[in-house]
Amino acid sequence: MKRTSLLPWLLWICFVSTAWSQQPSINGPNDWSEFHRANMMRWNYYESVLNVKNVENLGVKWSMSLTRPVQSSPAVTGGVVYIGGEDQSVYALSAATGAILWSYPTGWNVFSSPAVMNGVVFVGSGGPDMDALDADTGVLLWSYTTGTTSFSSAPAVSNGVVYVGSGPPDPNVYALSASTGAKLWSYATQGYVQSSPAVANGVVYVGSSDGNLYALDAPTGAKLWSFQTGGGVYSSPAVANGVVYFGSYDNNVYALDARTGARKWVFQTGFFVTSSPAVADGTVYVGSYDNNLYALDARTGAQLWSSSLGGYVLSSPAVANGVVYAGAGYPSSNVYALNARTGDKLWTYATGLYVASSPSVVNGMVYIGSDDGNVYAFSLKNLRSYPGD
Repeated sequence: MKRTSLLPWLLWICFVSTAWSQQPSINGPNDWSEFHRANMMRWNYYESVLNVKNVENLGVKWSMSLTRPVQSSPAVTGGVVYIGGEDQSVYALSAATGAILWSYPTGWNVFSSPAVMNGVVFVGSGGPDMDALDADTGVLLWSYTTGTTSFSSAPAVSNGVVYVGSGPPDPNVYALSASTGAKLWSYATQGYVQSSPAVANGVVYVGSSDGNLYALDAPTGAKLWSFQTGGGVYSSPAVANGVVYFGSYDNNVYALDARTGARKWVFQTGFFVTSSPAVADGTVYVGSYDNNLYALDARTGAQLWSSSLGGYVLSSPAVANGVVYAGAGYPSSNVYALNARTGDKLWTYATGLYVASSPSVVNGMVYIGSDDGNVYAFSLKNLRSYPGD
């Protein structure tokens, strides 16, 4: 019998293993790779570690000081947290330890929340530039300069295109090639666009300070319809089951038919609604400047419950496995976990200052920024080791 050396086989295994570990991360179903998540609902229905019964045992796994306020919301994919800060940088942090893997100086405060797709991080610089960075190294791949002086819209990436709104004084929504940064189209609203686009079924939904929610054809940018509210639309729309949900500066939450723009229902809160809704299991969760987090029936708009978070709710809620997570602003500084069905508070953590960043929930961990300058990661205290270790 001919004896065959195992060495070539072992070398091949080592090569494949090493090559695989160096590949850009492929977004998994449990990742929170952009502001809305890929489902445009801020709902992670793959979360299986945290639940209503154990979330009270959350504790700080790590915190990383970025020295200046963090209003950007984290994207989490491939074991890395991507986030911007008001220290004029974009960061990649280890999801398990918080260690800085790389940072990229933008020269502007970064309010935009990153989107990560196919090994590239897309983020507004805080100034006029929309940047694409290598997810592994932070090296700039391309940059597109808009007319804004203040980028806060978070990009959405779909089918090789980056969709993003531009802040004052530029009134445009842009579609850029994800691979090159070339402009594919732009659509001019009558006001600046701080709302973050949602992309579903070939349509881009986005709000403008002119008071409208727009539906644009994703390939061409042609307007399909618009819906006028009584105030600026800074809230980022969520899309679920053929309905678009969003808030307005006129104090209302709206539900529109995604195909026609016809109003299905409206719900009035006590103040501005700039928080972006999360939609899960037939319920819309959204915050208001009246200090409350609301749960509304997605079909009728009827209030199911409300819970005071002790400060204005600019933070957009996240939903995972029966729990709603959100932060609160002045005069609060807390991050909350609530029972999604009842609104009962299950867990609270006080950061050092207001929380405008929105949480991401991935693999048993909750990530969020705070105006105290820290990025926080929470995990169950009673685990022998934290998820991701």
